[in-house]
Amino acid sequence: MTGFTQWIGTLLFAAQGVMAQEQKMELTPEWEYVADTVMGGVSSGGIAAVQIAGREAMALRGTVSLDNNGGFIQMAFDLDEGRVLDASGYAGIEIDVAGNGATYELRLRTDQLARPWQSYRAEFQTSADWQTLRLPWTSFVQNKTDVTFDPARLRRIGVLAYGVEMQAYVAVAGVRFYP
Repeated sequence: MTGFTQWIGTLLFAAQGVMAQEQKMELTPEWEYVADTVMGGVSSGGIAAVQIAGREAMALRGTVSLDNNGGFIQMAFDLDEGRVLDASGYAGIEIDVAGNGATYELRLRTDQLARPWQSYRAEFQTSADWQTLRLPWTSFVQNKTDVTFDPARLRRIGVLAYGVEMQAYVAVAGVRFYP
């Protein structure tokens, strides 16, 4: 019986270890809308709470225009009330998205970036159906900065329609860090 009890204890310990490795950190964004109008552009849009196929989400929709050196609309949120959040124990970001089939960007900002146009970005493709996408830290590339991305210094996450004239529609039902 001692061998069997030890085997069960080892099995339970291993199962707990697997569960700990699979834990995700669910984020609760307070989305805000930002457009290129802050720098003289003429893109327009907004965000709204929507329900798609029974799922609550926040949707970004609008018109991206390249006029007046513009070219973006976004919805974004600060992490930990604008303080630095250490996400280095995770492999990346997982998002639940649906949209109009266009390509969008997920942008990250850290406390190392001084200029509002600096970020780290990864593109993703939407579809009319909900999909859960995993974007590992290694998929984020530097945008207008030489500073290396450090997930231990995250401050802000944004979803953008950027760089091409388009009618944007992307909905996000969940954002989390994954192991």
